[in-house]
Amino acid sequence: MSSPFARPGGIDLRVVDLTKEFGRIRAVDDLSFSVPAGAVTAFLGPNGAGKTTTLRMMLGLVRPTAGVALFGGSPYAALPEPARTVGAVLDTVGLHPGRTALGHLEVFGAAVGVARGQSARMLAMVGLERSARMKVRTFSLGMRQRLALATALLGEPRVLVLDEPANGLDPEGTAWLREFLRSFASRGGTVLTSSHILREVEHSADNLVVVNRGALVYEGSLESLRRHNQGRVLVASASPARLATALAANGYIDAQVQPDGRLAVAGCTEAEVGAVANAAGVEIFGMVAEQVDLEQIFLAMTATPPPGGGLR
Repeated sequence: MSSPFARPGGIDLRVVDLTKEFGRIRAVDDLSFSVPAGAVTAFLGPNGAGKTTTLRMMLGLVRPTAGVALFGGSPYAALPEPARTVGAVLDTVGLHPGRTALGHLEVFGAAVGVARGQSARMLAMVGLERSARMKVRTFSLGMRQRLALATALLGEPRVLVLDEPANGLDPEGTAWLREFLRSFASRGGTVLTSSHILREVEHSADNLVVVNRGALVYEGSLESLRRHNQGRVLVASASPARLATALAANGYIDAQVQPDGRLAVAGCTEAEVGAVANAAGVEIFGMVAEQVDLEQIFLAMTATPPPGGGLR
């Protein structure tokens, strides 16, 4: 894979009070968030949460009821050369089945005013150089995803907006995409990508924007979310009550006795529990660290409709 580019001077993306109503249904509800340059931001939410509608409003494909999306301070429609600022992949429907991969890119490139030789370069960048003369109808879903990404990259944009870009990719392709987006962001690019593959998000995203029923649930770094949703240590001891008291005296106040008699302690490590138990003279029979992953946190955040959330 060739190294992805991002032109100097990355730009931030801001969504400000975006709302979309379809009749009596509010699909997106007063949604605001920021996507910083130089980072990969994952856009998460359950099916029907309003993610795709939001992305389409950002790109001028759906007219918002209220609000605006700003690329470096300008809405998409006001950008002088949109393809040179924003590269987007919302689906692969626009790929003509009768054209070759190279032919598709050359047609699109002519429309947005890029040099003819750019098409071959983009195919190489996404790993499709050997498939340049193949008809799109023969492509697998994963190959179509790569071609759609090559299309988005033709104008050497500074922002990427991608809706489920890993859909159809095999494990090797998913790992390739992860490294591609990481490299793009490391060069100052701005990346917003929706996904339902939460385990992959844990390895690829710096920041998260989580929505439920059209409303914002969480905005911030993945690291911060993990910090506020720490795992716990399950401790089998001779005296759970004495151990809980000793832990509280040392500042570890979140300790609860479980139905099986073990003490569940949040916000500390096995070593810290062991040190407190040893100092208090409480015998420990065993400890197990139980980690909270992104999927558990996500399910907890989206299980209950947000106050004033949409109906979609």
